[in-house]
Amino acid sequence: MSKIPDVLLLFCFFGTAGALYKQWIPDTNYENKSNWDKGEVPCGSDTVQFAAQRKISVFVKNAHAVKEMRLPIDGEFILVIGAGFYVDNGQESGCGQGVTAHFTDSQPVQWFNPALWQTASTLSDLQFEKFLFSVHEESIPCAYDDVVFKKDTSFRVDTSSSQPIIPVRTVFLLGKTYEIGSEFSQYLSSRTGRLQFQGSSVVTVGNPGCGDPSGCVCGNSVNHQDICSTVTCGSLSCKKPLLPLGHCCGICGAILTIQFASNFNLQNYRERINHLFLILPQYKSIQLGMSKVQRSQRLLGILPFGTSPDIQVVILDGGKGKLAEDLAWDIINDARVHGSNLGITEAEFQASSGSNSSQSSGTAGMVVGVVFGVLLVLTLIVILVVLVQRRVLRMPPMPSLIIFRSNHDIGDLGGPLDHGFDNPIFDKPSMLPEMPSLYETSASIALSQTGVHFVNPVYDENETDFNA
Repeated sequence: MSKIPDVLLLFCFFGTAGALYKQWIPDTNYENKSNWDKGEVPCGSDTVQFAAQRKISVFVKNAHAVKEMRLPIDGEFILVIGAGFYVDNGQESGCGQGVTAHFTDSQPVQWFNPALWQTASTLSDLQFEKFLFSVHEESIPCAYDDVVFKKDTSFRVDTSSSQPIIPVRTVFLLGKTYEIGSEFSQYLSSRTGRLQFQGSSVVTVGNPGCGDPSGCVCGNSVNHQDICSTVTCGSLSCKKPLLPLGHCCGICGAILTIQFASNFNLQNYRERINHLFLILPQYKSIQLGMSKVQRSQRLLGILPFGTSPDIQVVILDGGKGKLAEDLAWDIINDARVHGSNLGITEAEFQASSGSNSSQSSGTAGMVVGVVFGVLLVLTLIVILVVLVQRRVLRMPPMPSLIIFRSNHDIGDLGGPLDHGFDNPIFDKPSMLPEMPSLYETSASIALSQTGVHFVNPVYDENETDFNA
């Protein structure tokens, strides 16, 4: 009977399409050279050494000759038909004098290490190793993703994190797909499950897949600290490194932000970019990641007032960002021509070289900004007037202003003070007319520091007592 390819088995087990597939890389297979400290699988004259305290499940595909084997206290071998061990007594040809080979885990095994996962949009891409680039958060299985452990392998993964559970849609391991929570919980409680999944957080299956054609937000932002603790950022040579949403390190390249309509399809658009641009010779070295993100919205670029879903396209070129900028312009121009058919309403980009797509329309952007500012101010004034008219708000009383002036000859409007007609009684002495016929004595009017007053001839100021 012919052997059915593994990928066809996977197609039988997995149901709906449209989700991303995250495949775990490390394994604990006996035949994997990287699992041995000598870099070679032990032969008949070698002594095989497992760490005594290591809890491990080892997958064995073939029969192997050994001189001696030292097993751990808690562990197991998963043997396929025909696999096993036998003592050869050093008769195996080309084996040499014999050494002690130690089974070791040379790679870290944290679930939240982005370097230990491979991402593909389809199962055939997994088989042919057509992997997608993702930002660090999205390299880890999201809640709606399908998790794949390679067929005919065993593994050991540490699931410890700050969250009690790790939800995923399905898990495929040892030739079986688990999509019902109770079934997978039973597997985790088995001996093999306890040896393969170790850590404080529990992986759960049965989470709904992504039913939105425009994609779904990954949701791994709650694990951002756990993810970035496993990442080491390298040095960058570009002028202005960029930090994509969901990434732990700055990048040299470009970031596109795409706003979309209801007819946008993320998977179709990803395939379009691959077929139009990434197959071109000049873009062979490009890494491109595309996903839906929740981007914070800020009023006038300052005040946060919510979030909006956008499509983020991250482009890495491994250099100073010039090649990524060229590809970003190609994508922008394609969106401007075919945006209505693709469901794209707006697209812009920033590049690590310092340029961006808004530079070519800086004047228009300034005009739009000024118009928006004026409309905002007018709107606030109208709202304030309406609230005052409806007596929702009351205008505070205006404070009275007292203006002191040192020059009493200055009027309220800044001109000379109008004294009206001349009054010989109240005006200055120099202004008094000399009319002796009207006054019996020149002393009838007296001036003093306290003002102007008449002199009463009946009253004698030298007298101290009044005599009738």
